[in-house]
Amino acid sequence: MDILTRFTPHKDLLTSAVLADVLDALGQPTSALPGTIRPLNPKWKLFGRAATLTAVSVSAVPERPYEVELACVDSLRPGDVLVAATNGDQSSALWGELLSTASRAHGAVGVVTDGLTRDAAQILALDFPVFAAGFSPLDSKGRLDGVAFGQPIRIGSCQVRPGDWIFADIDGIVVIPAEIAEEAFTRALEKVMAENRVRAELAKGRSATEVFAEYKIL
Repeated sequence: MDILTRFTPHKDLLTSAVLADVLDALGQPTSALPGTIRPLNPKWKLFGRAATLTAVSVSAVPERPYEVELACVDSLRPGDVLVAATNGDQSSALWGELLSTASRAHGAVGVVTDGLTRDAAQILALDFPVFAAGFSPLDSKGRLDGVAFGQPIRIGSCQVRPGDWIFADIDGIVVIPAEIAEEAFTRALEKVMAENRVRAELAKGRSATEVFAEYKIL
């Protein structure tokens, strides 16, 4: 059973905070993308396999605008999360409703970008999870253009490789390296169960100091 099939039923139990704690313990201290990347809907959770896109600032309309972005969207598979790096470019919106519609049709489960999005009302109506650094009505054509997809990217201090795993919620976005994903998700579910026990003890009025000493969980 693959990771997507095994852990998707448990998505609602997991949180980015729990996974970040687990990744710290596994020697991955730079697992979180910058906190400026936020969900359009704070209720959204996102779990899937990373597919990557790199876009850069441009000063003129390319000969074939959108060519790389469209090829990237066409390459998406069921369970993918498109992670798009713009190096923080905020001149225009890389993302929008039509690309969201196409991505969903290919089976993608959401998008994460350190750039901007537009068509926010339509994306919310689609209920297609998009996490972005902000909004702009401006089209990317002549301002921002894709240059590569399916290659490792860096957003903030975190590297994202195709095939790594993405988990995102209101607290933030965590990148789980593919080679430790099985262990990370298994440990995260175990930690959720342990936190439930700690919560129950604290709710009884027990000393927080005593409970932490017993469970080593905070």
